[in-house]
Amino acid sequence: MPILSRESSKDCASGDALPKLPLPSLSDTLATYLRCMKHLLTEEQFNQTQNLVKQFGAPGGVGELLQNKLVEKREKKANWVYDYWLNDMYLKNRLALPVNSSPAMVFPQQNFKAPIDSLRFAAHLISGVLEYKALLDAHALPVDYARGQLSGTPLCMEQYYHLFTSYRLPGPDKDTLVAQKSNVMPEPEHIIVACKNQFFVLDVVINFRRLNERDLLTQLEKITKMAGSEDEPVPPIGLLTSDGRTEWAQARSVLMKESTNRDSLDMIERCICLVCLDEPNGTEQSDATRAAMMLHGGGPGTNGGNRWYDKPMQFILGADGCCGVVCEHSAFEGIVLVQCTEYLLKYMTGSPSKLVRAASVSELSAPRRLRWKCSPEIQKLITSSADKLQRLVNNLDMNVYKFSDYGKDFIKKQKMSPDAYIQVGLQLAYYRCHGRPVSTYESASTRRFQKGRVDNIRSATPEALAFVRAMTDKKLNLSDMEKMEMLRCAINAQTKYTVLAITGMAIDNHLLGLREMASEMKIEKPAIFTDKAYLISNHFILSTSQVPTTVEMFCCYGPVVPNGYGACYNPQSDHIIFSVSSFLESLETSSAEFVKCLVQGLLDMKDLCNNCNSVSNLVEGGKNPSAEMKMQTEIENKTSQKISESNTKQQRNPPVMVKSTKLTFPEE
Repeated sequence: MPILSRESSKDCASGDALPKLPLPSLSDTLATYLRCMKHLLTEEQFNQTQNLVKQFGAPGGVGELLQNKLVEKREKKANWVYDYWLNDMYLKNRLALPVNSSPAMVFPQQNFKAPIDSLRFAAHLISGVLEYKALLDAHALPVDYARGQLSGTPLCMEQYYHLFTSYRLPGPDKDTLVAQKSNVMPEPEHIIVACKNQFFVLDVVINFRRLNERDLLTQLEKITKMAGSEDEPVPPIGLLTSDGRTEWAQARSVLMKESTNRDSLDMIERCICLVCLDEPNGTEQSDATRAAMMLHGGGPGTNGGNRWYDKPMQFILGADGCCGVVCEHSAFEGIVLVQCTEYLLKYMTGSPSKLVRAASVSELSAPRRLRWKCSPEIQKLITSSADKLQRLVNNLDMNVYKFSDYGKDFIKKQKMSPDAYIQVGLQLAYYRCHGRPVSTYESASTRRFQKGRVDNIRSATPEALAFVRAMTDKKLNLSDMEKMEMLRCAINAQTKYTVLAITGMAIDNHLLGLREMASEMKIEKPAIFTDKAYLISNHFILSTSQVPTTVEMFCCYGPVVPNGYGACYNPQSDHIIFSVSSFLESLETSSAEFVKCLVQGLLDMKDLCNNCNSVSNLVEGGKNPSAEMKMQTEIENKTSQKISESNTKQQRNPPVMVKSTKLTFPEE
């Protein structure tokens, strides 16, 4: 892909050359909402919801008023939903960032034979970061183009420019996403290195010259020596950033009373990124343990305080080879994180380490340790934050599984979308575990539009439910060809909704906009948004995301509700990596059980495809196209009837408990 000129790249970055996000019609969104929810509700709940939706969408009603206001907003704004979405998804969320919000990319296990090896790796990585940042600063990063559905469209590049220049500032009720502007303040020329719960300023540009790898290694060696020579115990200030956002905002206001702390906070908040030099975590290295270490650092007794969660990019480099990056998610989406980390890993494997010092370089001054003045009040807050982080660590149930029986190549041979196929597999897994469908979130990029972020693909479709029932209910007595037709219907429904989402015509952002516009206009919240169906629709028990990579690494994140699953997947040619998370305190969930059901479901789907392919081949071999068409028509008619019958049965089955522990969480 050719590198664009500075001007054209900048246009794509800001989105000026892209269309505005469309606004769906009110009637389309309300009709789709009812269709998405009908099979997730009892008959009584659905009847109530249907009445409320009818009232809301009535001519001259409140829905029409709010829709007209959104039309006006769209005319004035580059992206009518951006602020609503950012506040709702991230900035107003009061949960702690680790596990609950911040995803991580897990690098391949590194084999460091000596401490110097991990520092060389760190120096090489920092050098790659500086190369990548130089591309961003020059607006020389090649423009992304859409892949998959509706491929080839140029995408908004704005999110890339938040990687190293933004910061999530905690607030008592709402956080602020701070973006540094070069015309207001100088560009950051330092990174922060965390080592043994201490923070050091590493200047990467000195006298207008960028440090080479030899210099970076020298500075990192100095930092590790300084961190190990501190006589007095250093308070693990970083733990405060792992707390709930309101608690961290309160603690930060206490810290700010001291000028020493203000200076230290300023250096962290303005840095390019963090590099966290972790101690060995003392556990046997596996994909699951490395994923957990990226998400929460192992807690206050391990590397939990060696973090600063408000910064978008934290590179984790463990002395035991446990490496990756954890990101603050409000600034950018997963694909931006993937593109950046893939560049870095390719840079590190493709370029030899440049550890030769130029003769003209003068002696480097030692990096600066950040100092803190901690009152008894601050010490108490750190202890409280440590306790809460440890509870989060103890609660996370992480399972990373490499499904090796097949990958996206097999799925493509069935003339099916790999993403849609896997989504149907996730529906089958949940139904097998719990005996019911649930509201499901799959992120879909809206970067085809100015300032585009994401909308939700509602994967729990009626067609998916019909298929999973066909696969699990023997009483239906369906043939393989009938099940196969149901699978194709489910995949087609998933694909159609995906296209709706990526073209800005899905329902979640629109409903959010209508709800927030009512609040903005100080109108009493419409009943459609206080209805139990709306609460159920936004309680995403299954939170999923496809994060494909072209180099060896994988993404992971935590569940978004107490009784839910986080399910991230990375489809490769001949295998699929699944990162499944849940909470141990939930009465309902078990990551191991979910993975077991997922594997069984994917194997069953493969057998179904193979069996039906064999039948099709036999029909083709018989050279009787009219008989084949007749059989296909009969199957489609019979299948449509079965789907209709299946969908009119009771829609809400009792959950199957997969384990029993002391806590339970209601579905709301």
